[in-house]
Amino acid sequence: MNSVHDMGGQQGFGPVLPEANEPLFHAAWEKRALGLTVAMGASGQWNIDLSRAARESLPPTVYLASSYYEIWLRGLQKLMLQRGMVQTDELPGGQTPTAALTTTKGLPVVRVLHGSDVDATLAKGSPASRPATTAARFKVGDVVQAKNMHPAGHTRLPRYVRGHTGTVQRVHGAHILPDRHATKPLPPFDDHAEWLYTVVFHGRALWGPETDVGLQVSVDAWESYLEPAA
Repeated sequence: MNSVHDMGGQQGFGPVLPEANEPLFHAAWEKRALGLTVAMGASGQWNIDLSRAARESLPPTVYLASSYYEIWLRGLQKLMLQRGMVQTDELPGGQTPTAALTTTKGLPVVRVLHGSDVDATLAKGSPASRPATTAARFKVGDVVQAKNMHPAGHTRLPRYVRGHTGTVQRVHGAHILPDRHATKPLPPFDDHAEWLYTVVFHGRALWGPETDVGLQVSVDAWESYLEPAA
């Protein structure tokens, strides 16, 4: 979707200023926010692309006014509310109202992630590669154009490369297409896979002649995002 989360290449937000010796977390609650997101992700009620879509769909004023982990928490709240895993009146105080304790039913989950299993689970990851069922349409060295597409739902194609021409640098094999992976709110999810490519775009092709002549941008793009260059 086109929203304020896709701000790459846009002017007006200032330069990226890395923080020297930046800590992993700037406050204790951020560590808890990450822990909650990982633990609830293991429940199997949504996938990583649905999580991204939930964050992206936050109102622009809320998104821009929120810090990194605040966005994570707001996205998590949205996912849990949609599935009845939490009620609106529980969120401010973090407690289930007494009247609801006897009526609230639990939602079945795929797995409960225990603290002792976190390191091994994160190290294992959730690979998105799948066996290819078709031949790759493009090969290394092919000149391709990113489609000028503006989907209403989730996509991983940045706006600033749409309609521009680049060169295929690498072929990664078939991977789950995020656009379809985020369409079904509940399992089983759509695991349709497409060929995935790394495409290199020259900065001047994206932002004009005032851009540094040596600037290049690499984008991982699924096959349905691309077409042969005219």
